[in-house]
Amino acid sequence: MPLFSPVSAGGIGKATVTATTGSPTIDSSTRAGKTIYKFTGSGSITIGTAGTAEILVVGGGGSAGYVGGAGGAGGYLYNASAILPTGTLTVTVGVGGVGATVTNRIGFNGASSRLGDFYAVGGGGGGSQYNNYDYGLDGGSGGGYGGGGSGGPGIGTPGQGNNGATSTNYGGGGGGAGAAGSLRNGGDGLANSITGTSVTYAGGGAGQSGTAGAGGGGSANGGNGTANTGGGGGGNATTGGNGGSGIVIVVVG
Repeated sequence: MPLFSPVSAGGIGKATVTATTGSPTIDSSTRAGKTIYKFTGSGSITIGTAGTAEILVVGGGGSAGYVGGAGGAGGYLYNASAILPTGTLTVTVGVGGVGATVTNRIGFNGASSRLGDFYAVGGGGGGSQYNNYDYGLDGGSGGGYGGGGSGGPGIGTPGQGNNGATSTNYGGGGGGAGAAGSLRNGGDGLANSITGTSVTYAGGGAGQSGTAGAGGGGSANGGNGTANTGGGGGGNATTGGNGGSGIVIVVVG
């Protein structure tokens, strides 16, 4: 299951699309000569002619822990010349993790997103200030350290995200696609103009009293990550914020 897209070889033509399922938004006017397929829910895309396409795959964001760290952003995978094979490719848009409560303490990882064999890993859940639950989970970007114990932040997936943060008195911020979390602050995501408009994806959630990373990270009062950005959930004194769902975008032409 490759996490990263193969390098495009010279002389390969452009992929064509013959069908889709899952009701993606299809836009043939914003970018001249290009057709944009934007999946905010799961489905499939059928490639009629194998070739190169521009793709963006973002995993679902992790959720924040109970009285603890913020969720890490979903993994961010962009390739301007990905090679897509002929046939029907599965499209999965990962859901965000559900915010932790006193019952489960640690936040939940977001689900991975998929375009055929291209995967973006779901973000890591945040830790809790309760002993033995303080560690952030690994993911696309890592969840924040919960505080109050001897654990640490979650680790991000190389090439897709960054580590969560440690903050001793408050929960640490979640990692983002563009930067690691820093103390109580979430790491920023990355801006991308694949749709013709610059949008920042995969920002880390804010730990308690911190600032969310740009790109859909949830706010420090338990705010949820923004849907279809892969943002991590924000920390809170009670229920942690949910992670935001991911997104899959394919551009041909």
